[in-house]
Amino acid sequence: MNTWATWTTQSIHAGHGGVLTEEIGAITGDLTLHTMWIDGEARLTIQYTGSIDWFTVAGSPVRAADEATARNVHQAMVEGAKAGGGARAPQ
Repeated sequence: MNTWATWTTQSIHAGHGGVLTEEIGAITGDLTLHTMWIDGEARLTIQYTGSIDWFTVAGSPVRAADEATARNVHQAMVEGAKAGGGARAPQ
């Protein structure tokens, strides 16, 4: 049986330097973060709020043995995005 959960936080105002992505480098501005927890991993993606394109956060996926850990990873990434500086997935 697979256990999974997801979280989405919209309208994160990224700090200077934004969030690093695997596909396009740093993105800044008004962002939306989506985290999916499945198979012991927190998979983080980010987009410009309102866009249809999602990008993999650099350093994702992150090992997360349980749902609570994955939720903490999501919240830490929200805070990292707000701080900016080329934020990466929290390890």
